[in-house]
Amino acid sequence: MTDLVDIHGLWKVFEHDGKTIEVLRGLELQVVQGEMCAVVGASGAGKSTFLHVLGTLDAPTRGQIKVDGMDVTALSARQLAAFRNKTIGFVFQFHHLLPEFTALENVMMPGLIRRVDRAALENDARTILDEVGMSHRLTHRPAELSGGEQQRVALARALVMRPPLLLADEPTGNLDGKTADSIHELFFAMNARHGTTMLLVTHNPSLAARMQRVLRLEAGQVCENL
Repeated sequence: MTDLVDIHGLWKVFEHDGKTIEVLRGLELQVVQGEMCAVVGASGAGKSTFLHVLGTLDAPTRGQIKVDGMDVTALSARQLAAFRNKTIGFVFQFHHLLPEFTALENVMMPGLIRRVDRAALENDARTILDEVGMSHRLTHRPAELSGGEQQRVALARALVMRPPLLLADEPTGNLDGKTADSIHELFFAMNARHGTTMLLVTHNPSLAARMQRVLRLEAGQVCENL
């Protein structure tokens, strides 16, 4: 199997009030293409920081990150933006949908940024919205959708360009248990259907237990949660 994610000697250090805070300390990790991994750990362990650095939303202090064979730590800001758009999908605890646009338009946004052919893009957006159970809400704006529906749209937006890697940070943290379970099932369905590699930060032990791997962040490093 091919490693989609290959991380070596990853450090993330912050300076705060004259103190040095080492959040990631020489972290090493390889994730095989198609794997589903839960990222767990105590509050403040650096789970979100790790996800942001892996997703190139924040720069590491030092170390190397390769995603899909590309050394992202060697890319310029412009190159990183293009790489993110093509290779990485994001789902956050808060959906971050654009309120003035419909569900369909929100899902199309990554492709519009890349200037993909609009007709083909709209067809892909309609297809992925159907896959997440939102084909009946295409013209609704975020304020007209429930919390669960908003996250379904956010998931569709993250996957519309068929990125090989999906990163999710507590994607159901604001949802009730039943709705959260239905969103969790969607992640598994999308992994099975598209082979998308997924790393999900979660405090939900039942969700973590269902994942192929559980990665625990402790003292700035990843430990396999056996």
